[in-house]
Amino acid sequence: MSNEVYAIPLRYRKMENLHIVFWLFKDISWCMIWRPLGIAMIFPTLIIAIVIAIRTRQYMSEVCHNIAIVVWIAANSYWMISEFLNFDTNVLFGQYTFKHLAIIPFALGVLVLGYYYVWWRPRHMDVVETM
Repeated sequence: MSNEVYAIPLRYRKMENLHIVFWLFKDISWCMIWRPLGIAMIFPTLIIAIVIAIRTRQYMSEVCHNIAIVVWIAANSYWMISEFLNFDTNVLFGQYTFKHLAIIPFALGVLVLGYYYVWWRPRHMDVVETM
């Protein structure tokens, strides 16, 4: 049993909490079809996610998960915009529509986490990441 503690500086935690507020407003706006607010909320949500990823770049576990969050928000935001602007169902090719382009950033997030869990972490089991 390990007694190690993972602590997040308070200023980072406050930023993460504010990030959740923006993210919820973005998704509520999407659900309620409040186009201007939904699109406006993309910017603070994405910017804070990027800042969090940059601030945690020295910790492989944190930066990989935070990059996955950045591309998730990007994919989610693109999907929302495609629905708001009514091009989500336009055919891109074959059975794929423009909404399906969101799979690119979603897949990037899976690849980043796959890199961390399948490649990096097994080779660095002795690394203890503390803040």
